[in-house]
Amino acid sequence: MIHPVWRQMALTLLWAGFLGLQFILSEAEDVKDVHHSPVLHRQKREWRFNILLAFEEIPPQNLPQLIGQLLNTRAGANTQFKISGEGVDGVNDLFTVNKAGEIFVMATLDREKKSSYKLKAHIFNTITKRPLDDDIEFTVKVQDVNDHAPVFSETYTGSIRERSRQGAAVLTVTATDADDPTSPNGNINYELLNGTEYFSIKSTTGEITVQDNKLDRETQSQYKLVVKASDLPGLPGGLSTTTTVTININDINDNMATFKKETFSFSVRENENPQFTVGTLPVEDRDEKQHKNPRFTVQNFNDVFYVEPDDQNDGALKLRKSLDYETTSTYSFKVVVTEDGVAQPPDNQGSMLTTVQVHITVIDVDEPPVFSKAEYTFDVQEGPIRNKVIGSVSARDPDKANYRMKYSIRGLNCPLEIDENTGQLALKKELDRETEATHLCDVTAQEISPSGLKGYTIVKIKVLDINDNQPELTNTSTIYICDNDKNGTIIGTIGATDKDENPGPFRFILAKRSSNFSLHDNLNNTATIVLTHRDLSMDTIKENFLEIEISDGHQKSINKLDIRVCTCRKDRQIEYCKAYTQTGVSISALIAILLCIVTILVIVILFVLRKRYQKENLVTLGKPAGEIHEQLVTYDEEGGGEMDTNGYDVSILSSACHGSSLRPTPAPAVYAVAKKPPACKGDMAMMIEVKKDEADHDRDGIPYDTLHIYGYEGTESLAGSLSSLDSSSVASNLDYDFLSDWGPRFRTLAQLYGVDGSDSDSSY
Repeated sequence: MIHPVWRQMALTLLWAGFLGLQFILSEAEDVKDVHHSPVLHRQKREWRFNILLAFEEIPPQNLPQLIGQLLNTRAGANTQFKISGEGVDGVNDLFTVNKAGEIFVMATLDREKKSSYKLKAHIFNTITKRPLDDDIEFTVKVQDVNDHAPVFSETYTGSIRERSRQGAAVLTVTATDADDPTSPNGNINYELLNGTEYFSIKSTTGEITVQDNKLDRETQSQYKLVVKASDLPGLPGGLSTTTTVTININDINDNMATFKKETFSFSVRENENPQFTVGTLPVEDRDEKQHKNPRFTVQNFNDVFYVEPDDQNDGALKLRKSLDYETTSTYSFKVVVTEDGVAQPPDNQGSMLTTVQVHITVIDVDEPPVFSKAEYTFDVQEGPIRNKVIGSVSARDPDKANYRMKYSIRGLNCPLEIDENTGQLALKKELDRETEATHLCDVTAQEISPSGLKGYTIVKIKVLDINDNQPELTNTSTIYICDNDKNGTIIGTIGATDKDENPGPFRFILAKRSSNFSLHDNLNNTATIVLTHRDLSMDTIKENFLEIEISDGHQKSINKLDIRVCTCRKDRQIEYCKAYTQTGVSISALIAILLCIVTILVIVILFVLRKRYQKENLVTLGKPAGEIHEQLVTYDEEGGGEMDTNGYDVSILSSACHGSSLRPTPAPAVYAVAKKPPACKGDMAMMIEVKKDEADHDRDGIPYDTLHIYGYEGTESLAGSLSSLDSSSVASNLDYDFLSDWGPRFRTLAQLYGVDGSDSDSSY
């Protein structure tokens, strides 16, 4: 077998011969025929060619390879050729030339990397080293060989609907070849290796189309086609590659929905509610779920049953209304299935089952009582009870046993009572529409049976209105007198309201004649108040109220209207209003006064009781309370000088140091309750401390201010006694100048004692 490279070289040589022939013809054109000249002149080119051809992918063992020769008319024995340009760098030259001008390829070339080289030819004298002719540029063109196979750049996945027409496009595959696209080496041809009974491919473009319209997703939903891409179409030695193309068949609605069997049987309890699912009628449809769209029709009993698609688009048989075993215990009917939008003819035309027979058996259930109405409504007039019985309710046992009923009312707020045997309803209290216009009562009916099943209903009582409410004034806040109002001024318009549903027209009159105001009934449920006093000021009007009688045809009421007296600007704009005149004390004010009086009485009684208790305790000391009070309580805290000796009996304290007591009788004193050791023997300070402590813990005794404040430093203290018992006028001779050094806080004290000036300097 001939190597592809050599085969390609042979083809190239033929191509070179063709080019040589063209070259000879071009040379012949250079000869000029001059018939009118006696001599023929021939002009020849100095360089004979400018294009050379070299093959790529020449094996190294076949190198160097002669690709052409440089020819120049000036070449001789002493001439030398040289080349320069692309691929000639003096180190790893791709091209070389010998003395004879022969050009050789020295390395393997790759057309896909570089398809041509630009070179220059030089000729010079080897002796003089001078060029013999101008340089000429020529091109070495690299001839392509088929050294690259076609390549698919991606994997292909497409889709087409089933039953598509012949010639419908699916997708287009594309391969690329690195060889010269202008030569057969880069020309690609496509071929389908399988699936040709359903698909075809265009050899030049790679477009895959449908071969016929027999694609059926239910038969085969996916095809994997092998596509071959080859170069050198129609010539031997071409290279090829393959790829796999995945084609998915999309579903259409071309199958009719059909039942899976001919007969269905179900059982259902009679107490099931409407829309209860009795059972499922499975439907088969070879199409995908989105194209499974069955419609169902129930024949004969479509008022009792219906069928609708469920989540799986099968038929769900449901109740349209509740069943009654006592009326009908079995049902038998047909159900028909149809489907819209199915391609014709459907694929399953010969195997469709579109009608089935359905049998229903009703199961008896012990049912609760059933009232004749789901809700009873009665209209009852408010006010005094004239006829207690307002109506009745009735319930029955739907079962064949037909047990008797026992009636009752649930809840405590229902104004009705019921006869437990007959269901008769009667009022048990008076109704008031203004308090509650509608009453709802739950009534129960219970079977007198072992099961004792119960049924329920609602009784609604609508209270009808009567005219039993007195009219009341409205718009009273808009009535006021301005101090600049003149006689005949309309000071406001009043209205009336009534709690009744449909009150009659209101009429207004003055219940008590007034010298300051008049009332005009407007006959439209309003009345106008007019000022009639001629000389008016804020101080002249004392009785600023009216008593107005309002009537609605059946009821009357007298309403007091207090009228404010105000200082106003123009257009009766209020600036200030006096308070309403009060003609009496309100109940709330009386209650507040009584509470204050009671509180004061309680405080007085407690104070008297405490005084009595303290007095009894003082009597037990052996001395009259007044005597002790004079000696102990009247002591002045600030000191009274020598007067202290007259107000306080120091002998009492001294007697305590000598074992004496406050009273001649041996009865225990109040101070003895503390049970402290006897007072000092000669130490007055200790005696005072004991007495102070006893007084501090005695809650029932009189507060002995003198003992609490009195301080005795003892005879050994340099400060002496702080009491004024031993003080005299000599104390005034003491020097208090040091107080001025104690700062501003002692300034007042220093001034009192004459420091830093006379009394005239004091600020007090």
